Amino acid sequence: MKNSEVAKVFQDIADLLELKGENVFKIRAYQRAARAIEHYPKELKIMIEEGEGLQSIPGVGEAIAKKTTELVTTGKLGYYENLKTEFPQGIVSLLAIPGIGPKTANKLCSELRVSSVDGLERAINEGWVAELFRLGDKAAHNMLHQIRALRRKDQRIPIGEALPVVEEIMVALSAIPGLRNLTPAGSLRRFRETVGDIDLMGSADNPTEVIDTFVALPQMGQVLAHGSTRGSAIVSGGLQVDLRMVEHHSFGSLLQYFTGSKQHNISLRERGRKQGLKLSEYGITVVTADKLERFSVEEEFYHRLGLQHIPPELREAQGEVEKAEQRAVPKLVELSDIKGDLHTHTQWSDGHDSIEELALAAKDMGYQYMAITEHSAGRGIAHGLSGERLRNQVAEIKALNERLTGIHVLSGIEVDIRANGTLDLPHEILSELDVVIAAVHSAMYQGEETMTKRVIGAIENPDVDIIAHPTCRLIGEREPVNIDLEAVFQAAAKNNKIMEINAMPDRLDLKDIHACRARDLGVKLAIGTDAHSIAHLGFMRFGVGVARRAWCEPHHILNTLPLAELLAVLNRNR
Repeated sequence: MKNSEVAKVFQDIADLLELKGENVFKIRAYQRAARAIEHYPKELKIMIEEGEGLQSIPGVGEAIAKKTTELVTTGKLGYYENLKTEFPQGIVSLLAIPGIGPKTANKLCSELRVSSVDGLERAINEGWVAELFRLGDKAAHNMLHQIRALRRKDQRIPIGEALPVVEEIMVALSAIPGLRNLTPAGSLRRFRETVGDIDLMGSADNPTEVIDTFVALPQMGQVLAHGSTRGSAIVSGGLQVDLRMVEHHSFGSLLQYFTGSKQHNISLRERGRKQGLKLSEYGITVVTADKLERFSVEEEFYHRLGLQHIPPELREAQGEVEKAEQRAVPKLVELSDIKGDLHTHTQWSDGHDSIEELALAAKDMGYQYMAITEHSAGRGIAHGLSGERLRNQVAEIKALNERLTGIHVLSGIEVDIRANGTLDLPHEILSELDVVIAAVHSAMYQGEETMTKRVIGAIENPDVDIIAHPTCRLIGEREPVNIDLEAVFQAAAKNNKIMEINAMPDRLDLKDIHACRARDLGVKLAIGTDAHSIAHLGFMRFGVGVARRAWCEPHHILNTLPLAELLAVLNRNR
């Protein structure tokens, strides 16, 4: 079982124990274990195989460690299975829907005899849920939104889940002699937030050997195709991966064709037709001479059409071909442009590493700076910081900066924007920090007017620098809040405030189209990983991918600035 799956079981146990009226400390123990395991950077399976004690994980004691071992090694937990029998059938499936707590789930099961997600959808559509005591139309509408989000998750896979699988396959194949150019294509290469089937492209001296090795990899389940130049198989989690091999001198054409998007390729084919050219995965054919021209690299393919090379992230038929014809495709931001991370958490709140450990890891990544932005006290579940604890942390950061070289730690906070629009900490404390991030974490079902006013109020607060994960979405799990982003961006531009692209793979918030609009309005963007462990610092690449899809250049992104210039901007804004 994956860490996330184990965490889900423990969260279910906590929910069922709460429904049962169990001791609150027992409930919180399972909640803490669920959070710790979900964010833990090392796979539990590997820890057990290597004999590493699970009690080294914060929040995991002896009893939960034993249950974790049983879950990981057998795929089941007797305690959990027995606990479920004490409640109506289907209650656990309802608890999987964001926004449905134990009491609501029990009410749906016992009073409406709902025992599945499909059954709940029928009850909503027939009006039974809205009539249920104290739920009403609004609650029913929100449930329906969350059900649809879950269904979309079943159809496509978040890029944060797909990319590590693909990279694992690529590493396994990389040692084959004569293999070159192994690259993901399709929506994964275009860095869409969710992907369908995975296309891998490559060229090799002996393509048959590569395909044979591919279909025989241990992570492959059902093999769908096994030829001399193409293989296809289902990996764990139901992800289909197709591998195509071609001769070295044709690789550029193949990669371009299978990267897409479909509409982008249609635009290229229409352009080629006007030039007497026919485009295919094999190359470009001059129609009058019936001569096929092959291309080993993509750049040559685009140049043959009289175009500037178009980065994969922009190939969505959104005017990129016209820009390439005018030689106006910008130099997009790259991971190497990032000078620091402006959104991180440590052991002081709900993170897993110390400030110094996180800072040294950031230094090893070549960063000049990183900001420590714990949750504020309003996030009690995340062990948020009170004013006193925050001042203590600031003192530790100052002392650490006196000892460290090559990296500067910024003091900060991710302060809650309360339901009434006020901030969770006063001006007297916020004004002492290097950077203040404000974010919504509660009352997410407010109406659009209320939510928009709430966020704009934080933007207009002189203590706030950055608005974090502005729509609060979790890809495939939680729908975005109702908010007028146009009004938010206008307010950010007017008040010279920064909007975040949250790089956590299940957030990617702002999404590409919203980041693009903010950029158009002159709003500065910051990419933050929202890291809760050292491993999460690597999520920066996902945020950069979003920024590239949003046509962002380095100067659009706040944390491409060197430290001195960054501090000047933050001080000027405040």
